[in-house]
Amino acid sequence: MKKILIKLLALAAILGTTANDALALQVYSRGPLLNDPQREEAFMDWGLGMFVHWSLDSQLGSVISHSMVGASDDYVNRYVNELPKTFNPRNYDPDAWMEIAKLAGVKYMVFTTKHHNGFCMWDTKTTDFNIMNTPYAQDIVRAYVDACRRHGIKVGFYFSPEDFIFQYNNGLDIRRSAGRMSDGLTELGDYNKQQLDELFTNYGDIDVVFFDGRGMEELTQYIHQLQPECLVTRGEMETPEQKLPKEPLPGPWESCFTLGNQWQFKPTNENYKSGGQLINMLIETRAKGGNLLINVGPDPLGVIPFEQDRRFRELALWMFINGESIHDVRPCEIIGDDGIYYTQSKDGSSVYAFMTQFSNGKNRWKYGERKHILLKDLRATSTTEISVLGQNSQFLEYQPDAEPQSTFQQTENGLEVSVMRAQRIYNNRSWPNTVVVKLNNVEFK
Repeated sequence: MKKILIKLLALAAILGTTANDALALQVYSRGPLLNDPQREEAFMDWGLGMFVHWSLDSQLGSVISHSMVGASDDYVNRYVNELPKTFNPRNYDPDAWMEIAKLAGVKYMVFTTKHHNGFCMWDTKTTDFNIMNTPYAQDIVRAYVDACRRHGIKVGFYFSPEDFIFQYNNGLDIRRSAGRMSDGLTELGDYNKQQLDELFTNYGDIDVVFFDGRGMEELTQYIHQLQPECLVTRGEMETPEQKLPKEPLPGPWESCFTLGNQWQFKPTNENYKSGGQLINMLIETRAKGGNLLINVGPDPLGVIPFEQDRRFRELALWMFINGESIHDVRPCEIIGDDGIYYTQSKDGSSVYAFMTQFSNGKNRWKYGERKHILLKDLRATSTTEISVLGQNSQFLEYQPDAEPQSTFQQTENGLEVSVMRAQRIYNNRSWPNTVVVKLNNVEFK
């Protein structure tokens, strides 16, 4: 990275211009810089990420940042001048975040270094509106990055190019559209690059960056210059928000969701997805070739709320059993059919069939019950083998005469598998989540 900066400064000296202008000329001469294809391929292996939305207005339980738009002068002045005085996340323990993320099979995390309000969660020299000017007065980003690396979770930054404190300090109306660099706010562009210089110089190699707002195109190019190995998701990939595409999207993609209705901590009036919904969202995302980035919103003290923690623990149990069907897989030529989704190992030797049709309601798959399921899209070969992930299909607890072995037969209409749910997951033996059948050496018709 130092070599790149030296080259840019040398080019600037030759041309009699700034390093930023030299960077722009270099990008123009080469054409747009893009994500490294090998890094994108690795990104498709990860499958599951954790988003973290957190800022000083978590104290109020409001939508993150957006309450500043359309607010009275009194509201904005108190937001800017009073809220930092009471933001003290004294129970912030990023290792605790990583432990639940790791257990749930999360491979990467994306943290809001700066949301639209412009409040910086790191020790920055660009503005006083930052975490160091609060009672907490410690670099939250530093602790987050270090914890990610201790736990083997890839480091991601969220960064907003739009900045309400910049607008406030420059006497501009606080609004999203005012953040466009095409509006003539070149100073904002330079300001953002100074902040990115800090984030991408002081914290080592960053794995992922998620831009959110107008002006991201120029900053995407800037990141590719600063750290060519860093993946840009939003800004370069398709990143549907709060929805899944009806069909697979070309190339790597990522869908981001809240656990409830709001990105940031919401103490009341919240409506959370169930753990089962979260699991089935992940299954559908992977069957369509994407990654799921699911959000948590720490409370003002820095703790992931109880309700959110519990959803991730339900996901953790399911991933402990079925993780191989989610990580290091690719979509199949057929997404699925009639309540069944498919993924496959990268070499194509194994297909995973997710039986989502039995994961809730009247069709819930009971412990000890055998199901005969027709996989219309699959055909057996001479070496086909099947199993249920997590269980050995040899024993059914307290029922020594049971025969839980998995079998299959090829029919004119497809591959019929006969499998029993034979692993006791809950005390009452009633486990509501999707069972996954692994099929080795099968073919799609």
